[in-house]
Amino acid sequence: MVIAHMSDRRLRVHMPLLSGPWDRAAYDRFIMVKTRYWARDGLGHWAIMCDGVYVGWGGFQKEGNDWDYGLVLKADCFGLGMAITRKALEFARADPRIPHVTFLLPPTRTRLGALKRIGAVFDGPVMHDGGQFLRYRLETGANDATIFPDPATG
Repeated sequence: MVIAHMSDRRLRVHMPLLSGPWDRAAYDRFIMVKTRYWARDGLGHWAIMCDGVYVGWGGFQKEGNDWDYGLVLKADCFGLGMAITRKALEFARADPRIPHVTFLLPPTRTRLGALKRIGAVFDGPVMHDGGQFLRYRLETGANDATIFPDPATG
């Protein structure tokens, strides 16, 4: 299911880092890398399910000092993006490790109103792993001491 998803030409046009065929070997490398992020950071990407059906993958990946949020949905599930993103951001706001979230979007992404509505601010164009992206940043408030008060002081 992931191999078919990542092979969809409608998706590939918007993924600057996706090159070559997405076959079983590419899938195995992808899972190996994502598993390493989970082991290193205690957080990573999830398979996204809706009513028990796979609709895509996404989550948080540590990139330097930033937690980057990515969401890659199947083309017929694009309409679920904001609902899934809201849930993910609830998670980020409750996690003291995530004071802000970055979003790296391909330059082909032209509909950006939803990011602005949730408070993300354009941080400029960036190169990442050889691909060009538009970077947005959203403060989560997760490092606010009132979220997880010191038990010694109440």
